[in-house]
Amino acid sequence: MALQQIVEQTVAGLGYDLVEIERSAGGLLRITIDMPWTAPQDGETPAPEQFITVEDCEKVTRQLQFALEVDGIDYQRLEVSSPGIDRLLRHEQDFIRFQGEVVDLTLKQPIGAAAGGAVAANRKKFRGALERAADGGWQIVWSDAPPPKPGQRVSSKRAPVPLQVMGFALDELREARLAPIVNFKGRGARGTPGAD
Repeated sequence: MALQQIVEQTVAGLGYDLVEIERSAGGLLRITIDMPWTAPQDGETPAPEQFITVEDCEKVTRQLQFALEVDGIDYQRLEVSSPGIDRLLRHEQDFIRFQGEVVDLTLKQPIGAAAGGAVAANRKKFRGALERAADGGWQIVWSDAPPPKPGQRVSSKRAPVPLQVMGFALDELREARLAPIVNFKGRGARGTPGAD
C-alpha cells in the first residue's frame, strides 16, 4: 500500500483530517493533521473551533508508527503536528471554512495583462481577504496601501487607496495558506468587533 493511502486511512480512522504529508531530507516524514470540520447548515450557528492538542499528535504518532512498520515504509523520524497559523488550504472545503480570513495566494502563472494595468503583469503573490465571488467562484480582495504604523495619525481628508479584487479558480493556485497574522495585544483594534 502507498504511503498516502496508509496515512490517510490511519488518520481518518482516528477521527482526524489529513492536511499534508511532507518528506524532507534526512528521512523526516512530517504529517499535519487537523480536527474534522463540517459547514454549518442554514440558520445553524457554527460549532466552536476545536484545536489539535499534544495528546492528539501523540495518539496519531503511535498508530502511524505501527502502520508504517507493518507496511515497511522507510523513514528515519516521524513528526505529527497541527497545521499552525499558516495553515495550507487545499480543498474547496478549506476555502469554505476560512472564507473571510486573510490568506496568502501564489498563482501558478503570473496574472498577465488581464488586470487592466492596475496590477503588475508579472505578479504571482497576493495577500488579502478570501471571499466568495458573485459567480460562485472565489476571489481575493486587497489594498496595496501600506498599513499605518502604530501611533501614526491618518488624515481623514486623504482619499483611501482603492480595494482591488481578483477572481481565481482553485486549479490556478500553486499554493494558498492562511496569512500568519498574530495579534500580541489579545484583542481587536479599535472599531473591530470585540474591541473594548
